Amino acid sequence: MLVLLKNEGKRNLLSLWLSFIALVVSFFDIAELPADAAWVAIALCGLPIIKGAVTGLVTEFDVKADVLVSIALVASVFIGEIFAAGEVAFIMKIGSFLEERTVAKARAGIEKLARLMPAVARVLRDGAETSVPASEVAIGDTLRVLAGETIPADGVIVKGQTSVDQSVMTGESLPVDKTEGDAVLSGTVNQFGTFDMKSERAGNDSSLQRMIRLVESADASKAKIVSMADRWATWIVAIALTAAIATWFVTGEIIRSVTVLVVFCPCALVLATPTAIMAGIGNLTRSGVLVSRGDALERMAKVRRMAFDKTGTLTYGRPSVTEVFCRDSQMSDIELLKIAAISESLSEHPLGKAIVAHYRQQTGQFPPDPESFRLLAGRGVSAKIDGQDVLAGNEQWLEESGVPLPEAILKEAMAANARGCTVIYVALGGRALGFIALSDALRPNAAAVMDEIRACGVRLTLLTGDAGLAARYIAQAAGISDVKAHCLPEDKLAEIRQCQGRGEPVCMVGDGINDAPALKAANVGIAMGGVGSDIAIEAADIALVGDDIGEIPHLLSLSKKVMRTINLNLAASMALNFVAVALAVTGVLNPVTGALVHNAGSVAVVVNSSLLLGWREKPSGRASPAEDCV
Repeated sequence: MLVLLKNEGKRNLLSLWLSFIALVVSFFDIAELPADAAWVAIALCGLPIIKGAVTGLVTEFDVKADVLVSIALVASVFIGEIFAAGEVAFIMKIGSFLEERTVAKARAGIEKLARLMPAVARVLRDGAETSVPASEVAIGDTLRVLAGETIPADGVIVKGQTSVDQSVMTGESLPVDKTEGDAVLSGTVNQFGTFDMKSERAGNDSSLQRMIRLVESADASKAKIVSMADRWATWIVAIALTAAIATWFVTGEIIRSVTVLVVFCPCALVLATPTAIMAGIGNLTRSGVLVSRGDALERMAKVRRMAFDKTGTLTYGRPSVTEVFCRDSQMSDIELLKIAAISESLSEHPLGKAIVAHYRQQTGQFPPDPESFRLLAGRGVSAKIDGQDVLAGNEQWLEESGVPLPEAILKEAMAANARGCTVIYVALGGRALGFIALSDALRPNAAAVMDEIRACGVRLTLLTGDAGLAARYIAQAAGISDVKAHCLPEDKLAEIRQCQGRGEPVCMVGDGINDAPALKAANVGIAMGGVGSDIAIEAADIALVGDDIGEIPHLLSLSKKVMRTINLNLAASMALNFVAVALAVTGVLNPVTGALVHNAGSVAVVVNSSLLLGWREKPSGRASPAEDCV
């Protein structure tokens, strides 16, 4: 399908170039030909327009701007004005081509979601492990999932402990520790230990399959841009025909009537929208903002609420050390960090890797390997350093190992938890030393960006799968008061639809697969193009290539500037049409000069739209948010 669309685009572009050359040859009479060269433009550009207009009228009685263009073409040919007919057909074909380039773009992604489901599952039956197609897993089956495998069904762990990467479903930046009795979701990845689970939802009822259906259904309500000329086509055709017939009746000169039809052709009107949108898209492309759907800017201009995902959007999507707290008076913070880094140096857990990376950043050295190392999924690590036992992990791990945590350490750790941090306690020789706090760092420009968006009259919401403490801390730091935590994909989708139900056009900004349904259902979806998943990017209307949310205020302001430019183009082209009609009725214009006059209107529209290419609002020049944001 994509190949066919690309080939069709190439054929249309070739037709335009051949028609342009033919019109130049015809206008300047460059060569002696047996027939007017403008017939080439009529054949390549005009006949498809006439065919489409006739088909629409016969099959659906669909009156569009093409009807008037077809009448003008036929009438011009009838009275021998071949160049005028070819010129009108060429201008209309350009408008159609530009609009197709901005609107029509094939999308993929549903099949990528489907590929996340493993092909086979390990089913335990009568004490034996059997591999079966994942689609044949039944409710109540006991499944075994090995480290690194994708979970094939929704269910509950009945044996074992592990850490699960749930980012595909919830967007959480860190793996979640799981033990017996905890729920696991299809499509998520088992990172460490082997566990057995009981299937509770499988096949088409699993979380991943339900997400696929959400992504498919959310697109049904997304409207494509409609040309203003087509919206007003019935009135344009009626007025033009009435004016042409009245002119013929009053003056008795058919050439004046044909001139009326030619100058009334909505060429500038057709170009008004796609040229402005393409210029806006070109502007944004230079800033690392890719617009994949032409009508996204039109919808963006109407947005009144913007919903942000947290992980990978407002934050970087990876853990980093934010605090090292050492309670032992005989040890410094850097010494505590070194002990933790050595004990985690062989760990594959993201938190362990973050501790090692922080140690390297602080000291410029690689930590040596411990004398012994053991990883306990869902708890932490144990190691031996210089003959002493080291523990690094969560509170439960230290309690199970008989290491008490002093009140002073617990108090500081609770404060770190309240800031949305994950805490790794460190103990040496059976004595707790302190802890290391890690969190997903907020992007440094997030708060300033939120202020600029609010200045445009847009409300803000945070939608995240993270826990409440982490969500509220990040929201407060970014300046967002409306927070929804523990959100699954369907929860984000429901929130988007609630906003729309209140008559509040909403823009969703996210990066993960779990954001895809909300991105597609929102009036406008913006995906993080660098760290974001392919599926999120394809579900969205706009992608931030450099993951710079700082470009969102520019996108918001430019979309409104684009709409003002479109409205100006429409008003100017309609005014020119009516003036040209008056001149045609009085005989001042003939079909050729009439075509040139309304062609001048088309050029003016294109020039006005091209000014958007270099437009960028200067922060210091904003007199009032209302000027560009309301």
